[in-house]
Amino acid sequence: MDIGTTLVRNARRTPHKTAIHYGEKSYSYVEFNREVNKLANGLISRGVKKGDKIALMMKNSDTYMVTFYAIMKAGAVAVPVNFRLTAKEVDYILNDSDASIVFFDGEYAELVHEASTEKVALQVSAGPTSNGQTRLEEVTTIDESEPGITVDEWDDAEILYTSGTTGNPKGALFDHHRILHVAFSTSIMMKIGPEDNLFHVAPLFHSAQLNLFMITATYLGSTQVIHQNFDPVQALKAIDEHQISLFFGIPTMYNFFLQVPDKEKYDLSSVKRCGYGAAPMPVPLLEKSMEMFGHDQFFNMCGLTEGGPGGVLLWPEDHKTKLGAGGRAMLNTEARVVTDSGEDVHPGQVGEFIIRSEMVMKSYYNKPEETQKALRDGWLYTGDLATIDEEGYVTLVDRKKDMIISGGENVYSTEVEQVLYKHPKILEAAVVGLPDDTWGERVVAIVVLKQGETIDYVELKDFCRKHLAGYKMPTDFFEEKELLRNASGKVMKYKLRESLKAGSSKY
Repeated sequence: MDIGTTLVRNARRTPHKTAIHYGEKSYSYVEFNREVNKLANGLISRGVKKGDKIALMMKNSDTYMVTFYAIMKAGAVAVPVNFRLTAKEVDYILNDSDASIVFFDGEYAELVHEASTEKVALQVSAGPTSNGQTRLEEVTTIDESEPGITVDEWDDAEILYTSGTTGNPKGALFDHHRILHVAFSTSIMMKIGPEDNLFHVAPLFHSAQLNLFMITATYLGSTQVIHQNFDPVQALKAIDEHQISLFFGIPTMYNFFLQVPDKEKYDLSSVKRCGYGAAPMPVPLLEKSMEMFGHDQFFNMCGLTEGGPGGVLLWPEDHKTKLGAGGRAMLNTEARVVTDSGEDVHPGQVGEFIIRSEMVMKSYYNKPEETQKALRDGWLYTGDLATIDEEGYVTLVDRKKDMIISGGENVYSTEVEQVLYKHPKILEAAVVGLPDDTWGERVVAIVVLKQGETIDYVELKDFCRKHLAGYKMPTDFFEEKELLRNASGKVMKYKLRESLKAGSSKY
């Protein structure tokens, strides 16, 4: 089986069922499949061959889904690109991935023109064009027949670029076999079926929304509601209007939901399961989110791009006794926490989190040395520091590169952040280490206050002192209007450190 075939089968099995809602437009499965075929045949007519790399720099839309599946049916490899990147960053990904075609929303026409390397032979805009670019309509044909390209499950399907929270992103390469195993596992773990209505509001260039939910929903023949951008009020309206049955979001989205003043007027009772991931979710935020949705069927999906995404899962029943943990190994996955020498750590001891599964990437694209470091003896070394208890529950404590060493003591930023999130006036917090002549590094905290709030930082230090050992205490606080995040919702701590080193107001 391949990813494109899953759409074909549902177009035949349930042709008139609604596949996509986007704005005022809706597509049945047979209509969706026809649109995909028209573009796939257009790509083939322009010389696209199996294995060619095609980039997508597009926001969530019906066009995104049509383009992605057209790439799959043409036997090409999709390279989703973060639409919030600069021209220099986009140029890096297009060059690194060997992309020969790039599809993009019209608003990025100038940026794509500036970014495109000589390798990119065709720039295709879904809107306005610039500097001789091609419009999407010019590539789309009237031929609705199946393209007839034989795609094998071991053929390459995606190059997904890591979030780059510690430097330049790397392209994780996946074939159809690996991505379909993500869909199989997700559908079983979260009990997703054709009857479900799923909501795509997290960006589809990110592996979580793309592989865990878009490809899974299409494989199953579920109905999919797409929003181009996340607006908490509009998202709540959509949940109510479309009777969304499964919602996935990053912790920031749940936080914004809770800030909507009249959120109680929206009927959220159709949502039977909630997933969260891509960043740690503070326990107080999780508890309030459960109260808002009126149930405890929450899944902590603690994984990484290189895993498909995959890793560990905290099931709803585990939230009663293991709240705050990452979870146990997902279906079809093994998980361990090991020392630098590769031995399993003792319960409670900190080590590196590693996984093995059918869903783990083939390699980092064109990076053999990086691949060799990450994939060893069949295991993916994630670079995440974690603990594991006697029952196999893994709890992430930090990225290796984000761990703070102050006076010879290890300080894990997530532990300090969990304390800060308990303060009633704090909306968001991030903790990093800065160089210190005496201690090597000192602990500092960046905080975002809830709307209309002010805070006494002497009082905040006293609050922290009640919950943290002295060496874990933030020495300085930096107040910001928002945390610097990438489009996947992850805090870019290396950027925060650079900004703070350059000087900023502290309290």
